[in-house]
Amino acid sequence: MNRLKPALIAALLLVGTVAVADERDPAMFEQWARAHDTQAFIRFLRANAVDNVVPLFQLLRSASDWQTCNAEPFATPPEPLWPSVLSTLKLLQALRAEQILGEFEVVSAYRDPALNRCASGAGNSAHLRAFAVDIQLPDHQDVATPLCTFWAKQGKPWKMGVSRYASGRIHIDTAGYRTWGDDLSSKTSFCLAPGVLEGAGEVRGAPR
Repeated sequence: MNRLKPALIAALLLVGTVAVADERDPAMFEQWARAHDTQAFIRFLRANAVDNVVPLFQLLRSASDWQTCNAEPFATPPEPLWPSVLSTLKLLQALRAEQILGEFEVVSAYRDPALNRCASGAGNSAHLRAFAVDIQLPDHQDVATPLCTFWAKQGKPWKMGVSRYASGRIHIDTAGYRTWGDDLSSKTSFCLAPGVLEGAGEVRGAPR
């Protein structure tokens, strides 16, 4: 039986975020990784000092509907998209450094076009370009006000997009400064709900 290289095992376990919201755990990832080369991607993350932002098994999770869509549970983004991965990881790094995000779990990141269509993703979804992550927070963690304040004050230079789904999952990307809600317009964004953020100004909605 082939064993994973020590570097890959270490990458799996970096960051103290424990998977609780998704069955795609380190053991499942280890089995998948035996047949998929992730070493170059790991080297890229390490070279850019973002290899400890999100555990690798979470960062490579594909859409939550992967089983329904008969797709792979994990996916490494194509190499031309790696700079986009970097921009989003640096944003997550900043959100953690400012103590806006504490413990979180990435449940969906890059999707290939076929999986995105099957999962009812938008045709120009940021998940197709590896800009996006959907994260699950612990039940006790309410980040609406600090996250939306960061988005309003610092989101433009980050090209930050943010939304919250009915499930409670939060979508974060670096594909453009915008926020949106259930109808894909800014009017239904949780960031612009009464009491969450004052003086955010006019923003445009965008697809998820």
